[in-house]
Amino acid sequence: MRRVKLALPLSLLLAIPLLAQSPQAQSPPAQSPPAQSPPVQPPPLQVPYRQFRLANGLTVILHQDRSVPIVAVNVWYHVGSANERPGRTGFAHLFEHLMFEGSKNVKEGEFDTLLEAAGGNNNGSTTNDRTNYVIDVPSNAIELALFLESDRMAYLLDTMTPERVDGQRDVVKNERRQSYENAPYGMASIELDRMLWPANHPYSWPVIGEMADLTAASHQDVVDFFRKYYAPSNASLVVAGDIDFDNARALVEKYFGEVAVRPIVEPVAPPAAVLTDVKRKTITDRVTLQRVYLSWLTPRFYAPGDAALDVTGSVLSGGKNSRLYKRLVYDMQIAQDVSAFQASAQLGSAFQIVATARPGHTAAELQRVIDEELDRLRTDPPTAREVARAVNQIRASFYRRMERLGGFSGKADQLNAYFSVAGDPDYFAEDLARYTALTASDIQAAVVNWLPKDRRVELVVEPETKK
Repeated sequence: MRRVKLALPLSLLLAIPLLAQSPQAQSPPAQSPPAQSPPVQPPPLQVPYRQFRLANGLTVILHQDRSVPIVAVNVWYHVGSANERPGRTGFAHLFEHLMFEGSKNVKEGEFDTLLEAAGGNNNGSTTNDRTNYVIDVPSNAIELALFLESDRMAYLLDTMTPERVDGQRDVVKNERRQSYENAPYGMASIELDRMLWPANHPYSWPVIGEMADLTAASHQDVVDFFRKYYAPSNASLVVAGDIDFDNARALVEKYFGEVAVRPIVEPVAPPAAVLTDVKRKTITDRVTLQRVYLSWLTPRFYAPGDAALDVTGSVLSGGKNSRLYKRLVYDMQIAQDVSAFQASAQLGSAFQIVATARPGHTAAELQRVIDEELDRLRTDPPTAREVARAVNQIRASFYRRMERLGGFSGKADQLNAYFSVAGDPDYFAEDLARYTALTASDIQAAVVNWLPKDRRVELVVEPETKK
């Protein structure tokens, strides 16, 4: 709030006696210019929270936001496909499905039915590094959400029969067929990871798992995986929204306090991943247009260079005025689409450029133009306007996420993400500062250091030859 200097009222001025002066000296004194108010400083970017740990090792983070009568219950299990091993892949994603199939005190199908009756919704997702579960409910249903989430953490194995595992195994297999094997260009991402990472690196196999591994998994394998990784000490719980701190803590202790203690999970120790030359491969698919994929190994989440590569992706393909989109799609009209992005992860990241050729054009044409634009960035930094536009896009997206409470992109999930990766749930200001502090020379240095022309993966997808 800005201060305003108020003048004295006229009646008060007339009541003040004048000093005895000659008539010539009785003119009103000259007024000094009003004092300038100090510039208004914006409040610091903060998301206040309370954090504690239960006796069984579960980390709990509470955040109060009473703007709307909604509560988000968000659980991260710190297990993903990176915790699997060759020959037994796909377990983390399989559990994402099994966790909705009922537990000791929740019959099969009741998880969704109870939440929908209360006006809530829920979902789950799996990545290389974690599996998360989100429940959003009206604030008067907070106890229901905590009960459901705690029951499957504590008592999922009570109802996880071999038949139930087989049923969800078939669901996951069909998902792989639909999303990868029978999808246009669907196998390219799986092939790209095999080329990019060493064979024994946990990022070299797909999150959804290999089909042979899903078939070979026994019921006991699945039980052992749950007992090891779905432990309270390997999870973090965020309860955010229209809550009372003391009441929320009491409810968390009531429902999660009885979950049994399990051994601490050892951290993943991946082998070194280094590209020493260019790896090239061409595969065929039931498509009509060629597509080229270029990929590099890059810094992990929040490491130096990670944010600069996010901005690099935006400079190259973030909008119709971006470099690659303007040349390939708009000016030359040789590409249907193009995207460039930093795929950040905890054990290491990958920067990717993907472009689809228009009819009559080839992946080789696209790659030549892409390399020309990368060479330009290696020689000359982007303009200040390009960097500002990219940072503004990131800033706008950042604040839009903060406006949301639940789901996969709201504050509750972000608190869990910051705790898991940065060790601080309120890492919002530090995260945004990574981008606002960048300069054009930082972007140029990131391209030179992390996107070399002689150390990358080049994958081309061509249409199958008709017989």
